[in-house]
Amino acid sequence: MKPIRSVKNQYLGINAHLHSYWQAEGWNNFHNPHIVYLSGAMVAQLRGTDYRVKIEESLQIRRIDEYPKRPKSDISIYDLRRHPPQPSSASLLTGLVLPLPAIMEDNPVSEKPYQAIAIYETSEGRGEPVVWIEVLSPSNKHAGDDLKEYSRKRNNVVESGIVFVELDYLHETPPTFPLMPDYTIYENQSHPYRIVLLAPRPDLKNGQASINEFDVDQLIPQVVIPLSGDDILRFDFNAPYQKQFEERFYGDDVDYAQLPLNFERYSPADQARIAARIATILEKAQNGIDLETGPFEAETMPLDAALLRIAALTNA
Repeated sequence: MKPIRSVKNQYLGINAHLHSYWQAEGWNNFHNPHIVYLSGAMVAQLRGTDYRVKIEESLQIRRIDEYPKRPKSDISIYDLRRHPPQPSSASLLTGLVLPLPAIMEDNPVSEKPYQAIAIYETSEGRGEPVVWIEVLSPSNKHAGDDLKEYSRKRNNVVESGIVFVELDYLHETPPTFPLMPDYTIYENQSHPYRIVLLAPRPDLKNGQASINEFDVDQLIPQVVIPLSGDDILRFDFNAPYQKQFEERFYGDDVDYAQLPLNFERYSPADQARIAARIATILEKAQNGIDLETGPFEAETMPLDAALLRIAALTNA
């Protein structure tokens, strides 16, 4: 059967085909461009406010110097007020909300040269960060001699009062926080993807963490990110992902007539979702429906039934 392709992402959220392929090779084709698309969406949303977005040169969490201790990232959002208000409690956090100390345990991941995002506030032109956003890469999560370095730097950021947001779209490696169930061994209540927010507001001891997990073929969630004082950024992480998918023509590398690479590394429930999604795509294509009008509603069905339907459609 000839390949079935579409410029439009045929999944509601993360494209399971591509993220399986990218975790095997070529993650940087997604990671660094995603920084650009995230920052662009933030620029548009914060335009006209006291915050600004800036892309900087460093590739991972780094310190400009020891005194003052000020991290530098690749994307910065500045608060232009001379005297911004003090951070308030993070009462609007989304997802599963936990006490911050419960999740802040030593659980290192590897430091490698990938980009990050920071949100800064300024005082007379000098930036002080209020939010740090990290998009994890496969190399960040695999075991290695430098595992503790990322964890240490992440802790330093949070301990200094900075909100930390970690995007983990990597289902083939365990979560970076030991509190969370491990999807790689199909632990109960585990999920393949997550956006974790650590908010040391009003302080580290009394801060909170929000865990926004989601499954295959579900929308990437909207997350409330505390800024300075009572300011918040209610950010839809799904929109820049879909925009990037289409504008960079990632769909040219996806064949929906095939199962994703390493299909068995998805949980049985997600395998069923993927198979049902493929069956839906094949049916629409064979019926002459333009895939660019998708993604379409996929019928919920057991994995075996979905695989049988795929076999019938591909052999038709």
